[in-house]
Amino acid sequence: MIEVFKTNVQNESVAEEIRSALRKELPGSAIHFDLEDCDHVLRIEGVSVNPALVISTLKKRNVHCEVME
Repeated sequence: MIEVFKTNVQNESVAEEIRSALRKELPGSAIHFDLEDCDHVLRIEGVSVNPALVISTLKKRNVHCEVME
């Protein structure tokens, strides 16, 4: 399963903090940011990805996140 999210993450240090938090919530998932993209895309690939959990995890860190259609 692959889920793609639009975020407002601007720099690599914040991206790494979020990757670390998401690895705890989604062990075994591949988590990548494309900060060069205008939507600052977060892509998660794993057996099961819960978009509500991802959004909640980022919201706790004051990061906007929404599923891209």
